Amino acid sequence: MFQIAPSLLAADFWSLSTDMLSAVEGGADLFHVDVMDGHFVPNLSMGAMVVKAIKKKLNVTLDVHLMVTDPDANIDDFADAGADWISFHIEATPHAHRVCHKIRQRGCKAGIAINPGTSLSTLEGIIGDVDFVLLMSVNPGFGGQSFIDTTYQRIELLAEMCHSATSRPFIEVDGGIGTENIRELRKRGMQVAVAGSSVFGKPDPGAAVRQLIQASKDPS
Repeated sequence: MFQIAPSLLAADFWSLSTDMLSAVEGGADLFHVDVMDGHFVPNLSMGAMVVKAIKKKLNVTLDVHLMVTDPDANIDDFADAGADWISFHIEATPHAHRVCHKIRQRGCKAGIAINPGTSLSTLEGIIGDVDFVLLMSVNPGFGGQSFIDTTYQRIELLAEMCHSATSRPFIEVDGGIGTENIRELRKRGMQVAVAGSSVFGKPDPGAAVRQLIQASKDPS
């Protein structure tokens, strides 16, 4: 499995439907939805109403990333709206196991997100209970940031952890991904690439998705 997940945080909301359809034509079959509460991260962003509106019109997987201080309180709203995947931050709750099981009980894939400055060792007690790990390659809360190079080493360590886990979670990477680094990230273990500015920051989102897919492939 290898997928490109265009991030709606980078989209032009005036032309959201047109740009999403373009991305789908380019090969995107899921979209990343960043949810910010103004507390866990400084900014505010979209809520469950956006997910519900998209789900009514597009048959795509919606990957909801909760950057909030109380993820448990948000799960039902987004599951009801049509989220397919829901991830939350290990830093945001002392009850990660309970949150994971609640997400799964609602029929969604459960993911755990981890910030660049947080040790991967914090995942050891929960990694067997998740479907995926969202590795942040920028600090959460703002789009358009530069990729943090230490992510290359972190993804290799995370891949070893995932391979040993009972649930064999897949790895999603979020932040600063473009044609210049996507192949190396895929080679080291990334299976889902969250791409914001490198898709919706381009004149033709569909062409941008195709370029990312092509750039991710081993030339040999």
